[in-house]
Amino acid sequence: MTVCDKKIASKGNEVGLSFYAFFANKNDTPELLMEAATWWIQTHQLDHFVKAHIIKKMIEDGV
Repeated sequence: MTVCDKKIASKGNEVGLSFYAFFANKNDTPELLMEAATWWIQTHQLDHFVKAHIIKKMIEDGV
């Protein structure tokens, strides 16, 4: 959620982000990246960019 909070604080409540925002440019954990991609794309069928406040709410709600 820190990623969402930082993006919202710097760019406003309507800022969008992708699951890549949760990872460094050099990915040290490909398994975790694939888990995030699966959650984002297959499980929830989200668009590439989603409003950060929506993702934050989903995380808070344990979706």
